[in-house]
Amino acid sequence: MSNNATDIVGLGVVSGYGWGRDTFWEGLSSGKPAARLIGGYGEDHTESAWLALVPEGGDPDDGEGLFGRAFMATAREAVADAKARGWVPGARVGVISVGCFNDMYGWTEFSAGRARRSRDFVRVLPSTPVSMFMHEFGFHGPSLMVSATCASTNNALLVAKLWLDADKVDDVVVVAADLSFTPEIVAGFTRLGAAAVDIEPLDACRPFQEGGKGFGPGEAAVGFVMSSRQLAGFVTVSRATPYAALLGGAMTSDGHHATGMDPEHVEVIRCVAEAIDDAGVDPAEVRYLNAHGTGTQQCTDAEIHFLDEVFGPRLPHIYALKPLVGHCLAGAGAIELAGTLMGYEHKQVPASRIVSTAHPRLLDGLTPLEGGLTLKTSMGMGGYNSAVVIGPAAAI
Repeated sequence: MSNNATDIVGLGVVSGYGWGRDTFWEGLSSGKPAARLIGGYGEDHTESAWLALVPEGGDPDDGEGLFGRAFMATAREAVADAKARGWVPGARVGVISVGCFNDMYGWTEFSAGRARRSRDFVRVLPSTPVSMFMHEFGFHGPSLMVSATCASTNNALLVAKLWLDADKVDDVVVVAADLSFTPEIVAGFTRLGAAAVDIEPLDACRPFQEGGKGFGPGEAAVGFVMSSRQLAGFVTVSRATPYAALLGGAMTSDGHHATGMDPEHVEVIRCVAEAIDDAGVDPAEVRYLNAHGTGTQQCTDAEIHFLDEVFGPRLPHIYALKPLVGHCLAGAGAIELAGTLMGYEHKQVPASRIVSTAHPRLLDGLTPLEGGLTLKTSMGMGGYNSAVVIGPAAAI
């Protein structure tokens, strides 16, 4: 992968906190989890669970389903934000959609036979919101979908960078949307021992802290506008003010187990080392780790292992956002990266609070940003590993 920086010039967010990136930042900076008690869960669908689900909202003209509304809302917000920051779309704008279960609510209705119209079938196809979005804005570049469980967003960003570096597109819009936590999906993750929904989020999800029980489920839709149109070192279009730059990254696979990580962590370590090398930076330049941070023991062990192997005694500051936003599946990396981008904008690190004995480099709540680079790691069920290195706009 080329070491040319790729600017992230637009951002849109729908999260458990509500609709819009400003609402998202207000929620993060408050330090309060987005989760709330929601009924209709458990084996008999009569129990309440702590879930950071996307609340009702969006434009009814985008369809009856919340998934499609959230996809369109976040994509539109990202494009409008990019244009306000000076971005002018090129002739070849590609779109990459990111998902895991996607519109599970729609599929549940359809599979139960409660959806009988042809448009109900079309609604649940992952291609539908992508085609609607590209039609609305007249984008005609390549489009595809990336699905690599919890590593999906990082992988999609790196594919976008490959397209840009290879001059296959002028710009790319990446939209990650996973609104999936039906009672059945929640039950699946709780049976695996990964999710904890019967206790409050900060008691359940404690990455790099003692006493964690697992992650709380969350939902999100996040849009990024990416651009790197340069010629001989000079931007060839009007200059957009970026949130940050994607400097490089890497992807590997454990090839070990359908749900568990390789306990040797060989491929996780290689992924992080290659990401830093691909970005063309020294490990000492990485000031922050925005961790995958599920709160499960196997994830914490893996991230501590690569920290020790790649960074040695000069460890970066650590923070994880799943205690606040929940685990948003394919959208997890997206919503957590959005926190980094908004943090660069507001000169704050939106870390969750420490509530137990913690790793000495773990940040405790909202913290002034010191500048520097951020490593964002994501590790997905099935052995997907990914890492990206992000630089603040001021350092570009």
